[in-house]
Amino acid sequence: MTSPVTATDTSFKAEVLDSNIPVLVDFWASWCSPCKLIAPIVEELAKDYDGRVKMVKLDIDANPVTPGLFSVMAIPTLILFKGGESVERIVGYQSKSSLKGKIDAVLAPSA
Repeated sequence: MTSPVTATDTSFKAEVLDSNIPVLVDFWASWCSPCKLIAPIVEELAKDYDGRVKMVKLDIDANPVTPGLFSVMAIPTLILFKGGESVERIVGYQSKSSLKGKIDAVLAPSA
């Protein structure tokens, strides 16, 4: 599984909240230019973190319930979930190195 998984309002719990590894969810829409810019980075991260972090994409237009549950007000919003809990929220376009830093911080063992 080296490319992001597509989640829906229906599959979100199974794909994200019940995952046994951390999950980075990309909340996006087809009309969003920054979303289009970050999409290839999320694809690369899916390969870089294969087996360690699951990458999931959720189209907010097709799935309006889930973004509301997590107070997604702007896109792109990326939320990193660990153990079913939201542990990091990234709003707006970020570079790959910035995103990797935030993921690595969550993956690091707690001191």
